[in-house]
Amino acid sequence: MTAPEETIISVDPDSQRRLRERGLDYRIADMAVDADAEGFLRADSRGFLDEDPTDAELAQARETMRARRNIGVYDPAAGTWPIATVNSWVTPLTLPGGEVDMWAISSVTVAGTHRRRGIARDLLEGELRAAARAGAPVAGLTASEATIYGRYGFGPAVPVMRFTLDTARAGWAGGEASAGRLVYADKQTLADDLERLHEASRSHRSGQIAGWRGRWQRMAGLAAGDKEAAAVRGVRFIDADGAVQGAMAYTLAELPGGFRSEMRIRSIITASDEALRAIWRFVVQHDLVTTARVDLRPLDDPLPWLVADQRAVTAEVHDHGWLRVLDIEAALGARTYSAPLDIVLRVEDPLGFAAGDWRIRIDESGRCRIAATSDSPDVTLGVVELSTIYAGGVPASQLAAAGRVHGDGDALSALSRAFLTAPAVLLGIWY
Repeated sequence: MTAPEETIISVDPDSQRRLRERGLDYRIADMAVDADAEGFLRADSRGFLDEDPTDAELAQARETMRARRNIGVYDPAAGTWPIATVNSWVTPLTLPGGEVDMWAISSVTVAGTHRRRGIARDLLEGELRAAARAGAPVAGLTASEATIYGRYGFGPAVPVMRFTLDTARAGWAGGEASAGRLVYADKQTLADDLERLHEASRSHRSGQIAGWRGRWQRMAGLAAGDKEAAAVRGVRFIDADGAVQGAMAYTLAELPGGFRSEMRIRSIITASDEALRAIWRFVVQHDLVTTARVDLRPLDDPLPWLVADQRAVTAEVHDHGWLRVLDIEAALGARTYSAPLDIVLRVEDPLGFAAGDWRIRIDESGRCRIAATSDSPDVTLGVVELSTIYAGGVPASQLAAAGRVHGDGDALSALSRAFLTAPAVLLGIWY
């Protein structure tokens, strides 16, 4: 099998030089080599405060990592495991009107023994330079901490919703059941359904990326080492024509006091409104369940409008998908827009990738032309702010009100209208 092109891109020479000057070895960890694979995966688990993986977990994770470019930083005085890790791969990112190649970054860890030495900076800046060399217009990641990645130009572009539902109070107000039917699914069928439905539906909302087999196995309770695996259940919605249009993976945990449980939803993926309503009705009306929790839902999820008492739904918006524009002409040219625009945009980028003054013209069809210009800017913003509004999920006007985007009021309003999109952005997975 031929290695994916991004897995054979060499390490960034600038980061390699800086780390070598500190006595550290910065290199690709080869997943075909047992010692490299085991060391990288055990260091990754340690970095995220997970338990040391079993042999079965290592074997399963190794299959996923084979398709990625895995880099370790090694300290000869600290043994054979890397003291820092990162991996990356190229994936399609859905945008309004199309998609773009995105350099996905994951497994960013630095051992507790080596923090505050600039290693993370070398890892992240090295990834951005590698992405630019590979021609990726955008980089992206999901973050365990929200204060790290802005310094590298990433912006929280894809907000999502976390719901807590008081099912004992909610009451169903979503109408009668549809002509389709909801049935239980075994774990393998559930994994297959989630994978297929995600791929079929990910082009419907800006912000989504392609999944991978290991992700759906984990959601369905098939991942080695999953302590909740035995508790995972799944349902699938089959429409009147016999097509599977939705699936949900969940667990039930008994609450103190006896005979009542909390439903913890791992994933809901639907390809139709009918399927989503059927799944939400199943959740709201489930016997012996008093609370349901789910994360990574779009901001326009209809749940609050499907229950009789909206106060039974607690909704919490939080950051999830972080993007970083690298090639401004390719990135902005890859999507369509909601309104015409003709402005000069000044982008400030300390790392230099997207910096400059740019004339942006969007026609009535929503297509964009962009070119460097010497004209005076109408709007000035940093690459963090540009990356935040890029996918259409955060209004430029909101950032302007926060003092983070500056310029002429009419130009700011036009910029905000042009970049926003509907339906709401979504990233339904971690990576």
